Amino acid sequence: MIELSDVRDARENVSAVARHTALDHSYTFSAMTGAEVHLKLENGQRTGSFKIRGASNRIARLSAAERDVGVVTASAGNHAQGVALAASRAGVDATVVMPEGAPISKVKATRSYGASVELHGVDYDEAQERAHELAETDGLTYVHAFDDEAVMAGQGTLGLEIVEDLPTVDTVVVPIGGGGLISGVATAVKGLDPDVRVVGVQAEGASSVADSLRKGRVEKLEHVDTIADGIAVRGVGEHTFPVIRERVDEVVTVSDAEIANALVLLLERAKTLVEGAGAVPLAALLTGKFVYEADETIVPVLSGGNIDLNLLTTVVMRGLVDQGRYVKIRTVLKDRPGALDDLLEILTDERANIYAIQHDRTNRDVAMNAAEVELDIETRGEEHVRDLLARLRDAGYDVDVLV
Repeated sequence: MIELSDVRDARENVSAVARHTALDHSYTFSAMTGAEVHLKLENGQRTGSFKIRGASNRIARLSAAERDVGVVTASAGNHAQGVALAASRAGVDATVVMPEGAPISKVKATRSYGASVELHGVDYDEAQERAHELAETDGLTYVHAFDDEAVMAGQGTLGLEIVEDLPTVDTVVVPIGGGGLISGVATAVKGLDPDVRVVGVQAEGASSVADSLRKGRVEKLEHVDTIADGIAVRGVGEHTFPVIRERVDEVVTVSDAEIANALVLLLERAKTLVEGAGAVPLAALLTGKFVYEADETIVPVLSGGNIDLNLLTTVVMRGLVDQGRYVKIRTVLKDRPGALDDLLEILTDERANIYAIQHDRTNRDVAMNAAEVELDIETRGEEHVRDLLARLRDAGYDVDVLV
């Protein structure tokens, strides 16, 4: 099991490539939660993620013979970029196997850092199987995304920074996929101050650690399903699980809707872009998934910012819907002059802003003398949506909420 000394030893290797990222005191989230919230901005790290830390330490420890042959890894994106950059800086050839559905932005970024990329499998685990095949057939050194003590120690340097920059910290909240980050962070934090609490957070659709802790053994999920692709891992690591069990105080889960809401709030209120995995710790804090005291000093680790733009669009829209700030409705009007004006007058009176209107007279599901109308509407919250729908229905409109 890794110890504080391993994390300290990793610092020199990590600092040669990675940045010491900022802690940002958030007045907004402090006011929302009653805690003193400081965001660890690892989304501003080189390659956009904490993964460069572990990759740098692992590659720095390669033997001369291993450097000559090269390395291979599997990753959904962030570890891929970390290995690609760390290997390039060290003059080592790197091959990365990524799932076929990996965000195109992460695939392009990995290639831009100098690695050869092969797309294989539906998720991380299938990509990992292929990477192990390449390691065996080509004699490459496999750099594990999380279940490697050098990688875990490298990730732990993030924990050193938190405690050194904020000695008054009470709780550190960390996302969990395979467990490499939280294992390193918990080792560093508990080693420096055993009284600091470490809380791990998983997506509900990829809760292998939470399941394993309940059953007391490593459990592997049959599949994962979450917008937080950076932590969409079927199983916790054999090396990481004992560290989590011994040094992590609590593990909780959050839903995709809660993740989306936290991501939107970070964008809007903190002007900070994160990926799904990076929003998970704040989602847990905002939804009260763990108990904390008033004025407790809490550090959510925003682990990465490499979100695919298509997913970002979907997540932002979902977040607006959940906050009652966007609604899409459908109704049927009599096909006569002024019918649409009558509907729009109600929306104007309710101060609803219309994004788009689709007016369809040809739909076979409506009467010949009627027209179907769909409207995309900007609203001001859940109460505003309820009032708007009530006003429309009181006026005789049969309204379906589509989104």
